[in-house]
Amino acid sequence: MQLDLAIVIPCYNEADRLPVSQFKNFLSVQPKVSIFFVNDGSKDKTLEVLSVLRNDFPEQIEVLNMPQNSGKANAVRTGVRQALLQKYLRRVAYLDADLATSLEECLRLSEQVKDRVVLAFGSRILKLDNEIKRKWYRFLLGRLVATAISNTLKLNIYDSQCGCKIFESKTAVKIFDEVFISRWLFDVEIFFRMIRLFGTSKIQNKIREIPLMTWVDTPDSRVSPLYFFTLWWDLYKISKHYKR
Repeated sequence: MQLDLAIVIPCYNEADRLPVSQFKNFLSVQPKVSIFFVNDGSKDKTLEVLSVLRNDFPEQIEVLNMPQNSGKANAVRTGVRQALLQKYLRRVAYLDADLATSLEECLRLSEQVKDRVVLAFGSRILKLDNEIKRKWYRFLLGRLVATAISNTLKLNIYDSQCGCKIFESKTAVKIFDEVFISRWLFDVEIFFRMIRLFGTSKIQNKIREIPLMTWVDTPDSRVSPLYFFTLWWDLYKISKHYKR
């Protein structure tokens, strides 16, 4: 059977906040979508929760267990590479486990990955006709980081760090081939790799940045607030590596 979409969900200590009912409701009506949960060395009962969920949807859910925590970048990469082993897979995506971006939004965005477009990603642009709930200080810090990233990439990207990205499967094979430099800022590396594949002049025809209809900020972020002060070093290392 042609599989329309595989969604990778990195998980770290998600036992008490994983929206299990949302996953169940979505998979019940989307038989051509599969989900790959990656348990990234959780210290709570995340693996047990995921195992129970998998028993309800054995044909659509796969659980990958990493005994030690290695960071979101490696968890996503591990899940994507495993998903790509499926035959007849058209697209592969990744989402945050809290579903700040919903599964339905991810599926909607995935429909833009066709013809020349090989990557689509969500953008938390607040407009008159959508609902983006984001704490004011996270918004301000996010805009500062996003602007710096856009300038580094020399691409007009509004929200490079949104945790919803969907790839055409053949492109994903190339993008996720190498290990990422940063544990958290790997989205920047993805865009650098896209530039390397297609060139800056052609990349605008290969990527779509799509405003989300809904996005809800969750209080229990897995990224330490202190990372804001160290991410600049990560950004410097990434820039130096890909521009050499």
